[in-house]
Amino acid sequence: MLLYLQIIVNRVVQIHMNTNIKSNRLLSLDVMRGLTIAGMIMVNNPGTWKYVYAPLRHASWNGITPTDLVFPFFMFMMGVAVYFSLSKSNFAFDKKFYVKLIRRSVLLFLIGLILNWLGGFVYTLFRVEDGLSFADRMAAVYKQFESLRILGVLQRLALAYFFAVLIMALTRKRYVWPIIAVLLGGYTLALYLGNGFELSDTNLIAIVDNSLFGSSHIYRLWHPENGAVAFDPEGLFSTIPSIAHVLIGFYAGRLILDSKTIDLKIEKLLMLGTCLLFAGYLLSYGCPINKSIWSPTFVLVTCGAGAQLLGFLMWVIDVKGCKKWAMPFESFGVNPLFLYVLAAVLGVLFSAIPIPAGNGNYTSIHALLLDGITFLFGDPYLSSLIYALVFVSIN
Repeated sequence: MLLYLQIIVNRVVQIHMNTNIKSNRLLSLDVMRGLTIAGMIMVNNPGTWKYVYAPLRHASWNGITPTDLVFPFFMFMMGVAVYFSLSKSNFAFDKKFYVKLIRRSVLLFLIGLILNWLGGFVYTLFRVEDGLSFADRMAAVYKQFESLRILGVLQRLALAYFFAVLIMALTRKRYVWPIIAVLLGGYTLALYLGNGFELSDTNLIAIVDNSLFGSSHIYRLWHPENGAVAFDPEGLFSTIPSIAHVLIGFYAGRLILDSKTIDLKIEKLLMLGTCLLFAGYLLSYGCPINKSIWSPTFVLVTCGAGAQLLGFLMWVIDVKGCKKWAMPFESFGVNPLFLYVLAAVLGVLFSAIPIPAGNGNYTSIHALLLDGITFLFGDPYLSSLIYALVFVSIN
């Protein structure tokens, strides 16, 4: 199954999401992508969600943490990769191009949907401690389709990738910033008119998702007063600003390729990052930085930080030649989406496959590893972090 998923993901990212350009290649691009994927795997797989250091948690609503940078960094890098890939074909947008664009986007969306389904399937299939028959477990698997989450991380990547590339194809890569301004400005207006800054079922984002998919197919965020609210942080309506996210990465890729020297590439990236960060934090007084609604200020701040990080890595790796430390992250950056899928599958298997522990009890690979780490290090927060790091290294 993992081999089959690798083949699918490789087909999806073969051209449009691969920055490994043999001519004039910048190692820093692969390293940043690898850092991002390693970070995604680490924050998604702690030893226990009860004991997680604050910087490794998402902001509960408004605000931003280092963990909140991981997903948007990858989306920014996807935009850079798209520009690099399209430049190799001299931005030829023929019929074959559109067919490939649709096929890859659909496949990526379906892979995300499969991952949403996989956890419940595996947990139910291997649930032997309650004595259910195989037929009863399969019936329970079938029933899980009634609450299958439709959206998710890969689904957002697929939609943002599709619409961003389609926009660039239809406009012949012109009007990038006017389009970004329209997307972010229109979305901001919708947030103000549609109670978009409140975590509630009256939020326009929640209304759209619940109307289209039904509340049983929506992720639930925890509200300190109202409890679990059917609100998807990768919602359909909030995908609009993520398209702008990819377009900003697209523009950064153009800056890199159009600049003749490495010093000029770094200078332009740092200037872009500074302007975006300044604009994002300045506007945050009226439009809070919020990952769950993917607020326009969140787009500006994370794209700005991503551009600055990429510029810094170019200086460290491609100018100063400090490359040895980056070798593990380069390997992660070669095929990032497959590693993300692999980590999701292994995370489920580690927790779901029962291992006999005597007296009719069962444990799991996850529990055995965490218990061993906790025995060695004691502190539950540190043990949870070390488990996450071990999990990343296994991948």
